[in-house]
Parts: sequence; C-alpha cells; structure tokens
Amino acid sequence: MQPEYSYTYEIKKSKFIGLYFKVNNKNEIDNILNCIYKEHKKARHFPYAYKIDTLIKKIDDKEPSGTAGTPIYNVIERNNLNNCLIIVVRYFGGIKLGSGGLLRAYSKTANELIKPR
Repeated sequence: MQPEYSYTYEIKKSKFIGLYFKVNNKNEIDNILNCIYKEHKKARHFPYAYKIDTLIKKIDDKEPSGTAGTPIYNVIERNNLNNCLIIVVRYFGGIKLGSGGLLRAYSKTANELIKPR
C-alpha cells in the first residue's frame, strides 16, 4: 500500500519514517497498518493517529505516554485534516532521545509530512 506522502527524519541514529494516507473507514486503516507492519518488520515502534469525521484515535505504540500519538494527532487537528491516517515508523538507533526529544521528533516528522508539495 503506497502512502500519499512520505518523509524521513533521522536524529541520533534513530530513523522516523512518516507516512500519510487518505482513508474513509476503519477497515482501510487496519489493512494499511497490517501492510506497514509487514513491510517494516525490523522497526521498533509504529505510533499513529487518524481522524475520520468524529472517529479519532491516537496510539503511542510502546513509546512513553503522550510522546508519539498525541503530537501526530495535534498536527492533524492544527491543519484541519480529515479522512487521514498518519503513521510514523521508528527504527531505534540505540540512543535514547528522552520524552522531549521523542515529542519533537514525532511532531517534526508529522509536520514535514503534510507540508504542501
């Protein structure tokens, strides 16, 4: 499954791959997530957020609470996006970034991902 947009950000040997998909229902999201998990088997974390009208979800995927899913979702809200799914695949580089570093990395990746092309 190909994303509408993608963006890769590297910091302290960790790689953050942002993926933006247009979606219309929960089944599409589940299918996309399954494909991404298979495609990036060696990745450590798969936080994401989506919004389809009033259906909203944000997931940190084993990152410290509020450091991944929330900043991704905040980008969706600030930009008035709808019918979208943003996933940020993280390959851990061995150096811990701390809560602030994670929050900034996920925010930056999501923000860069949706910049006008």
